[in-house]
Amino acid sequence: MLILAAKSHSLTMAHNLKLKKPLAFFDLETTGINIQKDRIVEISVLKALVGGETEIKTFRINPEIPIPLETSLIHGIYDEDVKDCPTFKSFAKTLANFLHGCDLAGFNSNRFDVPMLVEEFLRADVEFDMKNRRLVDVQRIYHLMEPRNLGAAYKFYCGKDLENAHSAQADTVATFEVLGAQVERYAGVQLKNDKGELYEPVQNDVEALHALTSSKQVDFANRMVYNNKGDEVFNFGKYNGRLVTDILKQDPNYYDWMMKGDFPLDTKRKLTEIKMRNAFKK
Repeated sequence: MLILAAKSHSLTMAHNLKLKKPLAFFDLETTGINIQKDRIVEISVLKALVGGETEIKTFRINPEIPIPLETSLIHGIYDEDVKDCPTFKSFAKTLANFLHGCDLAGFNSNRFDVPMLVEEFLRADVEFDMKNRRLVDVQRIYHLMEPRNLGAAYKFYCGKDLENAHSAQADTVATFEVLGAQVERYAGVQLKNDKGELYEPVQNDVEALHALTSSKQVDFANRMVYNNKGDEVFNFGKYNGRLVTDILKQDPNYYDWMMKGDFPLDTKRKLTEIKMRNAFKK
């Protein structure tokens, strides 16, 4: 049996979130911010359950690559701290099981934490299905309503200073508390959309929060996005804004270039799915 370098805590804080399934708040500390090349060194997950209970686990991970000193100075985790910890690959299945059936939430999670986590699962060759998960990015709600960072959000919404910032567990707990305060503060608050119509952006419903905070990205690295018609288009390079299906037909070598290039595994997987889907339509 695999023994994990984990800390588990039973939190008695009550949450006011209306959930249809567990919502797992999580935060990562990594060797850097390059999704393809960097690795996770710590992950903390706070699972908010439908019945109101909470459970939090924090794992230290051996990234199998050196942690740059400038990064260690930010999160306080050094090579010596993780040299005897399990690798991500060695406990990926256990983590996937812990997150099974959970929607995911975090702070700036849609742009970094979720793509990084998905990439690690792909490298470990462990299935982590994202299709039926709702994603709630607390930072997007915050930036929409009160543009600032997590520490300021915690002070603004919860009236407390964020101690041990850049600790995965401290940031995870703070994010959990901030979302609970946000759904209370903005209940019934209306904004005007592009058409001048009033709408209530922040609702105590994970489906609505997912729609509010998730972007139109096809892959987590945002190399492909959905246009206004719901079609996949490239979001970079010489074919920026062009339909992916059109480019795959007109320039098949572009697919080979991307598959051989320095793109995340998730991007390559999504591109292949589009190519295969288009092939089966013929």
